[in-house]
Amino acid sequence: MKLKDFGVIGAVIGIVIMMVIPLPTALLDFLIIINLSISLTILLVAMNTKEPLQFAIFPSLLLLTTMFRLSLNVSSTRAILSQGEAGNVIHTFGTFVIGGNAVVGIIVFLILVIIQFIVITKGSERVAEVAARFTLDAMPGKQISIDADLNSGLITEKEAKDKRQKIEREADFYGAMDGASKFVKGDAIAGIIIVVINIVAGFIIGVAMRGESAAEAMQTYTILSVGDGLVSQIPALLISTATGLVVTRAASDGTLSDDLSKQLLAYPRMLYIVAGVIAMLGLFTPIGVISTWPIAGLLVFGGIQMQRTMKVEELREVEREEEVKQDEVRSPESVLSLIHVDPIEFEFGYALIPLADVNQGGDLLDRVIMIRRQCAIEMGLIVPVIRIRDNIQLRPNEYVIKIKGNEVARGELLLDHYLAMSPGVDDESVVGIPTKEPAFGLPALWIAENMREGAEFAGYTVVDPPSVVATHLTEVIRTHASELLGRQETKQLIDSLRENYPALVEEVVPSQLSIGEVQKVLVNLLREKISIRDLVTIVESLADYCQYTKDPDILTEYVRQALARQITNQYRTSHGPVKVITLAPAVEKVVVDNIQNSEHGAYLALDPRISQQMYQKLAEQVQGLVAMGHSPILITSPNIRMHVRKLIERVLPDVAVLSFNELDATVEVQSGGVVNL
Repeated sequence: MKLKDFGVIGAVIGIVIMMVIPLPTALLDFLIIINLSISLTILLVAMNTKEPLQFAIFPSLLLLTTMFRLSLNVSSTRAILSQGEAGNVIHTFGTFVIGGNAVVGIIVFLILVIIQFIVITKGSERVAEVAARFTLDAMPGKQISIDADLNSGLITEKEAKDKRQKIEREADFYGAMDGASKFVKGDAIAGIIIVVINIVAGFIIGVAMRGESAAEAMQTYTILSVGDGLVSQIPALLISTATGLVVTRAASDGTLSDDLSKQLLAYPRMLYIVAGVIAMLGLFTPIGVISTWPIAGLLVFGGIQMQRTMKVEELREVEREEEVKQDEVRSPESVLSLIHVDPIEFEFGYALIPLADVNQGGDLLDRVIMIRRQCAIEMGLIVPVIRIRDNIQLRPNEYVIKIKGNEVARGELLLDHYLAMSPGVDDESVVGIPTKEPAFGLPALWIAENMREGAEFAGYTVVDPPSVVATHLTEVIRTHASELLGRQETKQLIDSLRENYPALVEEVVPSQLSIGEVQKVLVNLLREKISIRDLVTIVESLADYCQYTKDPDILTEYVRQALARQITNQYRTSHGPVKVITLAPAVEKVVVDNIQNSEHGAYLALDPRISQQMYQKLAEQVQGLVAMGHSPILITSPNIRMHVRKLIERVLPDVAVLSFNELDATVEVQSGGVVNL
């Protein structure tokens, strides 16, 4: 055992001995001052702790200080009743502090007891009880949260262990505080009883045993008893205040002075309002300006100083942030931030800054929000945050759209013009700067604002520059949607589906298919511009067929068949039957005969000359169908659909390839051409 261990044991034993052995008045004075010092120290420590667990010994310390205070009460009561005195400290409190007036002393003592017992102790007891209850109720949820963070890799095993220990210690602490607060309550009751005993017993002893007169005995023992009560109740009041501070500052993360300066004095302008109220109080009431205006001036001065201090702190904070950024640049680890690639970037020249500047009327940011919502509704895709920045390396009116750091589209805008697209028959009266519509490559004109009405009257489609950018950005996202859907985004979609369909998700992911395999199926759908919003049907199809095959391409074909109504509606026209192109039976047989199977799946190994002939014949049929105003759609047998699609996707990417099983039975289909070799 260490020396401090013997010291604590000796102190506890000494407290017990004090209740039995009479103490000299000089030693009693010394111990009373020690009691006052300990209480004041505990109060100051409670004010400067940042969290309750930093003062975890407080419940035990509360018991020891209560015992010490009661031992002093016993010793002082013995001295008062046996000797008629109790040392200089108690005599001073009884004569100097209360002016030697026993009635005033009793009233002051009762007020202190009421403050401690009814106000502070009662409130602290209730707060400790509620804190203990809610801490215990919240323990399971906190433990589950720690386990989840540990399983996801956000924290290490050691950090999880430390957090669990902290939660257990918090529960133990608040449970101990709930019981320890009863010590303070009992101490206040004991103080009242001891004072009454001292007064009554002292009066009897003074008159019956010491031969004093009734008035003299009442004066002497009342002053000593009240002085003794004040000596014990003032430290008790400090301890109970410390108790209240500890249990009421559970939501704080700083010291009491820090919290007061940050929270109570965080609004210096409010001091001006208070100063105005105080000044008017002195001006329009009999209180007078002499008592109120100095305080009002002090409040105004304090508000001014606080505003100056806040401005200085803001400047210092900016300087600290700059220093941190510079340190990050200098540090070896700073290059990690440089290799991050944004999923989508929109860069523009300096002349297009008004597009994104709200102060100049730009609404590009609002349009981006609408684009993300539109893509979510139409495609079921959660579009990542689009990074918008200016680039001085671009021409003033130029903009670039990048996907994962690579340029995929480029265009130019004239902010003081409108883009007019011809209805098919040009009007000579509409004059502008020739250009191409960036999203679809259609011929168009940049026209001045004074020609807008004439162009609209002539049948031109007139669009403002922000709408041109929004349309272009939307089409780029649709075209490259498959590149934007990664495993993390797929996991978000699966987690969202799990909230409403937990049984469906648990059957498929991860028991049958991994997140990566599901992602490949969704990417296949998005690559052919098939919406994945109906994720329930998609996962239902995967659940039906994943037990037979894990090939993403084959699973995609099954999913497409399940989405037949959606795919049909996507290509259905409202003005008549659907015109389609078909492959001649001989062509389909050639494709079937050249499908090769390997351990990595099936692939089409077609002779290059035959492939070239198919491209030419299909292109001819597509041109004829487009000339009639129909979208090019190629219909094939289900077993070769994906192979035909892979064959032509680089040469004819805009041709939709469907299988017969993907067409709804209610749609009318007409042949728009046959591909023959």
